[in-house]
Formats: sequence, C-alpha cells, structure tokens
Amino acid sequence: MRPPTAQPTVPPARSKLHRCLTYFAVTAVTAVTAVTAATALTGALPASAAAAPRTATLVSDPAALVNTFIGTANNANDFPGADAPFGMVQWSPDTPSRPDGGGYLYSDSSITGFSLTHVSGPGCGAAGDIPVLPTVGSVNTSATDGFSHADESANPGYYAVTTGNSVKTELTATTRTGMARFTFPATTQANLIFKLTGSQNGDSSTQFTVASGNEVSGQVTTGHFCGASATYTLYFDMVFDRSFAANGTAAATPNLAAATLSGKTASPNTAERPDHPTLHGTVATGSGAARSNSVKSHAAISNAGKSDPAKSSAATPQASANNGYVTFDTTGNQVVQAKVGISYVSAADARANINAENPTWDFAATQSAAHSAWDALLGRIAVAGGTSAQQTVFYTALYHALLHPNVISDSNGQYPGVDGNVHTVGSGHAAEYSNFSGWDIYRAQAQLSAFVDPSAASDIAQSMVDDYAAGGMLPKWMLDNGETYVMVGDPADSVIAGYYAFGARNFDTATALRDMVAEADSTGNVRPGLNYLANLGYLPSDGSYGCCNFYGPASTTLEYDSADFAISAFAGALGDSADQSALADRAQDWRNLFDTASGFIRPRDRSGTFTGSFNATSDSNFVEGDSWQYTPMVPFNVAGLAAAEGGNAALNKFLNTDLSSLTGGNGYTDLTNEPSLNIPWEYDYTGQPYNTQKTVRQVQDQIWTDAPGGLAGNDDLGTMSAWYVWSAIGMYPETPGTADLALGSPLFTQIVITLPTGNTLTINGEGAADDAPYVQSATWNGAAWNNAYMPASAITSGGTLSFTLGTTANTGWASGASAAPPSYGGNGPQYTDVGVSSDSATTAADFDGVGYSYSANALSAAGANPGSTITAAGSVFTWPNVAPAALYRAKPDNYEAVGQQIPVSGSGSIAFLGAATNGPSNGTALVTYTDGSTQSVPLGFSDWTLNGGSASAEPGNTVALTTSYRNSQSGTADQVKAYVFATAPVALASGKTAVSVTLPASANQGALHVFSIAFAAAGATAPTGPIVSAVSSGLCVDDSNSAAANGSHVQLWTCNGTGAQNWTVEPDGTLRVLGGCMDVSNAGTAAGTKVQYWQCNGTAAQQWQARSDGSLYNPNSGMCLDDPNSTTTTATQLQIWTCNGTNAQKWTLP
Repeated sequence: MRPPTAQPTVPPARSKLHRCLTYFAVTAVTAVTAVTAATALTGALPASAAAAPRTATLVSDPAALVNTFIGTANNANDFPGADAPFGMVQWSPDTPSRPDGGGYLYSDSSITGFSLTHVSGPGCGAAGDIPVLPTVGSVNTSATDGFSHADESANPGYYAVTTGNSVKTELTATTRTGMARFTFPATTQANLIFKLTGSQNGDSSTQFTVASGNEVSGQVTTGHFCGASATYTLYFDMVFDRSFAANGTAAATPNLAAATLSGKTASPNTAERPDHPTLHGTVATGSGAARSNSVKSHAAISNAGKSDPAKSSAATPQASANNGYVTFDTTGNQVVQAKVGISYVSAADARANINAENPTWDFAATQSAAHSAWDALLGRIAVAGGTSAQQTVFYTALYHALLHPNVISDSNGQYPGVDGNVHTVGSGHAAEYSNFSGWDIYRAQAQLSAFVDPSAASDIAQSMVDDYAAGGMLPKWMLDNGETYVMVGDPADSVIAGYYAFGARNFDTATALRDMVAEADSTGNVRPGLNYLANLGYLPSDGSYGCCNFYGPASTTLEYDSADFAISAFAGALGDSADQSALADRAQDWRNLFDTASGFIRPRDRSGTFTGSFNATSDSNFVEGDSWQYTPMVPFNVAGLAAAEGGNAALNKFLNTDLSSLTGGNGYTDLTNEPSLNIPWEYDYTGQPYNTQKTVRQVQDQIWTDAPGGLAGNDDLGTMSAWYVWSAIGMYPETPGTADLALGSPLFTQIVITLPTGNTLTINGEGAADDAPYVQSATWNGAAWNNAYMPASAITSGGTLSFTLGTTANTGWASGASAAPPSYGGNGPQYTDVGVSSDSATTAADFDGVGYSYSANALSAAGANPGSTITAAGSVFTWPNVAPAALYRAKPDNYEAVGQQIPVSGSGSIAFLGAATNGPSNGTALVTYTDGSTQSVPLGFSDWTLNGGSASAEPGNTVALTTSYRNSQSGTADQVKAYVFATAPVALASGKTAVSVTLPASANQGALHVFSIAFAAAGATAPTGPIVSAVSSGLCVDDSNSAAANGSHVQLWTCNGTGAQNWTVEPDGTLRVLGGCMDVSNAGTAAGTKVQYWQCNGTAAQQWQARSDGSLYNPNSGMCLDDPNSTTTTATQLQIWTCNGTNAQKWTLP
C-alpha cells in the first residue's frame, strides 16, 4: 500500500449542498506500512520521502506512481481494486461502511467481500455486484474478515491483501474479466462465499448455478440508482483451476421490490448520500457500521441439509439463491486461482468473455498486461519535475479520470440496449459503453478522455447515439442499460460536442447532431419545461415540469444554455450554420435570469418577478448550489457576464468575494463540487489571469494530496480528478463544445502530451514550484505569447508553450482585452419575446400574452422587414433581423423589458423603438458607460393598439409604423390597427460611450417591448432649416437678435432664410440655432412661460419631442410650444401651453 503523507488538520469543506450541510470531526489516519516488493507497483514511499523533488526527467512508468488509495476516504468514494481502462470489471474490496459506488472506506478494518463492479465516486449507492469472500473453516455466508493496511497493496490493474484468516487475495483484471489468486492456509475447508444479494442497492432476483465441478455461474437483478426505477441484470461465470470439494446455496428473500421503467419516466428519485469532505488529506473516522439503508441483512446459514455437489446435478440453477459457496481442499496445494467473466446479456457471454480475453492461467502475465495497458494510456501525458507527491497525485487523478464510462458490450459485440433488446456493436467500433454521469463529466472528464484516448471516446460518443436510436433520448445519468434521470439539464450535448472538439471523430456525427437538435427543440423527458423558453426565455420557478426528476429551474436554465451552446459549436464544426446561429442565440437566455439590481442570477416566476426576498446563499431553485456558485456559470460568454455585471472590474470584485472561500464557506464557491469548477478560470477573461494562477494553485493544495483522504468530496466518475489533471498541466476547457483552453500555469517543469494526430504538445514551466504559480512571461513556438488561452491549433498540430514562472504576480501579462479567451455572445441581439408571426403561422407568436401578435406581412407593407431601417422622430432604427415566427422554431424578435442588460455601443443620444401591451406604460432604463458610470433614461410607450383605437400616442412617442390588422392565434386576422412607436432622442453624457442598456425591471402599467435601440452622435448631421408655423406658412420660428445672445426671444417672424431661422433638429432632443438652443425660460412648467434662446446646457428645459400631430412637446413641463392666440403678428414671443392639437401648436420641421 501507499502510506498517506502527514497532513495538517484544517477546517472541513462544505459538503455538496444536496447531500448534507453539516460537518463532523475528523482525525488523521496513520498507516504503518512496510516497504516491500509491492512498493514498486503501488508507488508507495516512506513518508519522509513523499515530498522529495523529482528530477527533470519525463516519467516512464506512470502506472507505478498511481496511489489507488487516494479517494478512499473523505467522501471521494473511489475504490482501490483491480480494473482495466474503461473496463466492465472493477474487482475491488468492500468494507462495512460501504461508501456509495466505491464500497471501500480506508478507516474501516474489515472486508465484507470483493465485488465485481464498482463506480468511482457517485452520490448514491451503485454496483457492488456479486461480492466474493474467501474464508476458512465452517461456511458462514455473512462472514467478514479483518485486515491491516500493512498487509495491503495496490496499483492499476492489481490489488492484494492478506486478511485476518491468513488468506492472501490477489486480484487483476482485463476489460471484461477478472482473475484472482487466493493463497489459503493448508485446510480442507478453504471456502469462497458468493454474497449474491450483496449489491449496494439490494436485489429483486438472484440465481446461482453450479455449471460443473470447477465452474459456477449466476445472475443478480438490481439497480434503483438514487431511487430511480431502472434496473439491470448482471450475469457472471467463474471458473477455477481445480475442482470443488463441496458447494452449496441458501434461499433468498428479495430486499428490494422489482421496479420497471414506465415509458421513460422514472419514479421520484431520493436525495444522494450525505457527503462530508474535509481538506488536506484528513480522513473521516468511520463508525464501521453498515448503512441502515444498504443491503438487507441475511441470517447466517449452515451446511445442514445442503446437498453434496458430487451427488447433485451440477448444472441445475439455484433460483432465488441468497448466497452460494464453493469449498476446496488446500492441504496439498494452497493456491486456488479463479477467472470470472461478467456480462449484461447472459452467463454464456460471460463465459465467452473469459475465453476471449484470458484463456490461460498465467496470473502474472494478466497482471502485467493490465499494468502495461494503464502505462500506455497514462503515458500519453508525460511529466517531469515537481515533487514525488505531486507526480503521484497527478497520475492518480489521470487514472481515476479514465475509469468511466464503462464497456458494456461482450467480446462477441452483444450488449443490452435501453429498449430491453440485445444489440450488436456497429461496424467500425470496438465496444459499446455505458455509465454516463452526464451532469458531472461534461465539465472536464469528457474532454480529457478524448484528448488522451480518442478511439475510446469515439466509441463512447457512438454509444450515446445508439442509445438515442434504441430509446429515443440521449443519456443523462445512465447506469448500465437504464436511464435514471439523476441530475438535470441536457448534458449529453456537451459531452458529445466535447468529445468531438478534443479529437474523437470516429462516430456518426451527422446523426448525433440531428438527435441533439431534435431533443433540444422538443419538450420531453430530457428537457421538460422547454416550452417556457420560447415565450419567457427562462424556466420559471412556478412552472409545471412533469416528469423526470426535474428540479432547480434557475440552474437548469443555465444547464440548457450550456447544452445549446455546445450543440451550436458542434453544428458549426459540421457546417450547419442555421442550427449554429439559432442555438448560439438561445444560449444567451441566462440574461433573462440576471438581476441587474443585485448582480446575481436569480429565480423568476412566470410573471417575470424575481422570486422572494433575495438571499444569494439560498439553494432554492438551484441544484447543488446557490446564486454565488451559479451566477458565474456562463462559461461560453464570460465577456457577456462581465458586461452584465457592469464591466470587468465589477466581475472581478464579484469573483474576489466568491473565491474568498474555495469549499463553500458562506455559500461561496465550492471547488469540491461541479457547478463551481469553471469559476477560478474566469479571471482569464477579465484581465487578471494572475488571479486564476493563484487561485488554481490554492485549490490544488487544499483539496488534493497524496493520502486516502486526498480528494475532498465525490469524484463523480472521475470529474473532479479530471479537473485536477487539466489544472496541473496549466489549462482548462472552460467553453462547452469547443477546444478553447483557458490558461493557468503548469505544476511541472515539463509536460509532453502525445496528441491524437501523433504530434506532441510540450509545455515547459521554467521555475515551476508549488509557491511559484505566477506567469512572468510565455512563448509559443519561440515567439512571445501574451494571451490567457492556448492557441487554437495546439490540440491538433502541437507545438511548444513555454512559461517562465515566479512567486510574485505579473499583473501585466495577458491583461489586455484582446488577450482574453474567446467569449460567444450569440449572433445578434438576445431577444426574449416572440411578437411577430407570419400570416401562415399565427400560432407561433404571442405579443400581448393573450394570443395576438404583429403580422409580418402587414409590417412589411408598412416598410418593416427583417434587417431594414426605420426612420422616425429623428432617429434611424434597425428592425430586428429575425424571420417571422414559424412552427419549427419561434425565434424571439423583441425584448420584453424585465430588467435585462443589453450590450450596445453608442454615444450622443439614445432612442427606442417599440410598444407597450396593456399600455400606455412607462419605466426607467439605465445606460452604463465604458467608465462604469451610469445615466437613467425614461422609457415609455403607448399601447400597441392605442387601446383599440380609442387613445392617442403618448407624449414623447411618434408613430413609426402602422398596420391595418394584427394576427390572432385563432388563425384569423384581427381587424384592429397595430402600431410601433419611436421615442424622442434623449441626450447622453458628453464624451462618453454607452456599453449597455438595462431595460426597466418593471413598468407602471403594461409590459414594455423594445424592437430596436438607436444612437446618434452629438453634432452629427441632422435636419436643418426653418420651423414653419401651421397658422401661416409665411411665418417661421426666429431668434429675435439674430445673434448668440442668451435671453433673446424665440419669436414668430416672416420666413426669410437667414441664420436666425436655420434650426437644426438634433438627435439629442434639442432644437439649435446660431450655436444655442431653444429654451423654456427658467425651466418653467406653467402655461404661458416664455421661450427664449440660451446656450445649450443639456437641461430638461431644452428638450423637445416632435409628436405625430406636429406639435413640439417639452417633457419637463408637459406643455407644447405655442403661438399665443394663434397670432400672425411678427415679433410675437412664443410660449409653452397645455397641449391642445390646434394649429397654434403645429410646426413643420426641416
């Protein structure tokens, strides 16, 4: 065995939120280990040597460095036993505490059996099928055996222990078989007990058959992962190198009722097991008691009444056998060897797997082959430098990351489909795979497995496509051949796209994309609630979701966004630009849950209201996390997230607080769990990659050590281990579905990666040390590299990335905006509402919430077509470049104002094009500038039908478009006119550029809908000429002094074409002449207040809005420019007066 290095006691990490939020005291476990011949295989070192520096020579035997005991404490739930890469068999010891999936707790002191299947670090009980235990003396089918870690050793593909009964058990494995060598004392009663009902989740049926004098077979039906109804049947066949002296069975009572999957809807799932990780390798002290909800206990049986196998039919199956046993006489030969094959199809296939993969009885050769297989795979990433402990942790993490998914097909190609039928592996593929923990592995493990073993990853991707063909859905959390619906989102999209991006290309990509798009566009078992996205742009907290273990609508919205982006990237790689564009746009739905007031992702209900009083540490409406942990989960558009927060500085402030605890303290980032894995890398996008370098190193040091408790929290089928591997080589696949790699810094002085293309990628870390995470400078193929991302060509063409590292931060390296990794903000405005329908598909849009929408045909007749320009109220707008809603995919075409932040770029003045439903309605928008300052801007629209034609346009609104009818979801044209309005331009702060506009989170009446936003630079070319009175076409608005004199009257005068009458209608809402502005004296608001010339000052007294009736409206006073008594007398000074629609208030502008 490998002894744990001494570690300091530190505060415990917070558990994964859905498992437990309590903590318990821990004590360090000290293992006394003799350095034996097994040390070379286990990589064990005396504690005094564990931190010794390695020489700068590339590792040549990485499997020898793996410590399979890392992760067997501290709730990581890994296992130490024998297996092959992605193998079907994981023959490993189980202990009484029996942690979920792994079955082995390092602090336990006895072994209950060596079961044939295990799962690395899930959150619920799984596998642990067919435990086999060697005993001596009278048969006791409930026996356990004590052991000491001093008598235990392991390395990839090999496990050995001598138990308290003086039996030495050695295990090794091929892909589909295991091989054991049991060395017994000399005795006539050397037994092997088969605990048929010992699966972690119990069983619904078992069978045991003595096939011959040296062979047994059987089966168990089990499953129910996390309480799901899906089950599987495991078959085994075990053959021995000698005949039995005796054998027997005992009847069983199933301890779990058989359950079937009805359609594809699982029964409500139970919560996953409590998880209490701690840091720095300290190990939770186990109670040694079996779990109360584990396998139902069975009474011990005796041999009384059992038939002598020599006198009974050897091939008769013992249906409902509780336990079986075989006994050997070892007085002449103490070594008993066994080979076992397993299958999910039949016992015959299990036996065939033995014949195909391990036909001989050479245990040493089988063990050597397993070791070599691991060496070949682990050696594709060769490291040099670092300490011995760092190398051990690294290769152990890589080993753990390559245990799953698992081969499920037999050597003859047969496998059980999700439809319950037996299928055969397709041509061109070596195997079929299962055990997909999608919600976990899409973040790091899938990309790493493709990077290291693209052949296996290709077969895994094809297996997922095959699952869709057989069962109508891509897997979410599939255990063997049954979907369990554990966790949320649509993770298969990111998994498959990630495989492809990192080099796994040998699968049916066209069918994969077709299936992914079909599933993403259909409300069903994989995406319940998808129907809400079309109209709301998010999954509401009070929505109705039906089946399939749906929960956490806020975080599930983000999961769908990541999945959509992954499909978009995959579609783009395959040349499907339509789906690439559509899904990249829909991936931006996260904006609809972003609360600009708080700066957090928050749950919303169907009305658009953010739910409840805000508490960023509440897990309500989230999955295993809270707002602190999920707000940064926009891994494909970190730049957009920064803009939503108010810029890089604001996001950095958020990250600084969020990362002040790395393990969930105060509800902040929890790097022991998946939702937070992307967070430390986001400084790369905000100009502070040095903080990524620092934080990632802190995480490495706090959570991973060379000790049984050296991984804090569930490994989740290698996901957490994969994160460590990426971090140690100095990069991370932040963006789902792409090969984009955000950079950190390497832990080792050199890393050489053999790429799928055969090229090599070399990463040099000059000065690499645990206390030197900071990049001082970098080069790519010898040229200076000042970017916080890996070159795009690196994972295919290879190259050399060389870092110079130091102990102090270089805050200037890769800090520029162009140095950030790519962000993907979609292909245009991220609209949220479908308001326009074609006359042939009127049911696809609903502008007002009661089934009516604008007619695209009527809008076209009025001059509004996708992408066309609309000029109104002195502004030039661009009509949304969105095809009218059709039945296939209704694409949003306007913003329904719910507080979302819209990226823009403009200056001078701002105006809006849109309408209100159930209006008129008014709110306040917020303009944010590049320097972080803000400005409030009024935003109000008239009702889109002018209340059925009974009202006039509101002050400040100009009718920009009029249609003679609108569409109804009933399929008919509703003969009610519909309007679109333009607001008068509002002046923006001089010399500043707007970067975003936050729409009102609420309005005073109906909903505000925005189709377009227009900017016009101050002083830009604007209409210039006379302003002519409607009272007399010969009278014009005039500056009385014909000079720039403050206080000069604005008067009526005979039109003469002089400069005193040459007014400019500026986009900022001012009327300018002779360098000054038309001004309401003293900013008065009373009827009769005179109007004058004054130097332009940006005040409300100088704001004028041209209304559709020809009037000039001053919003500050609520009055209109007026010719007193409709006079035609020249030199009459103009005034403001209550708007009345008479000719005295109508003006023709230039």
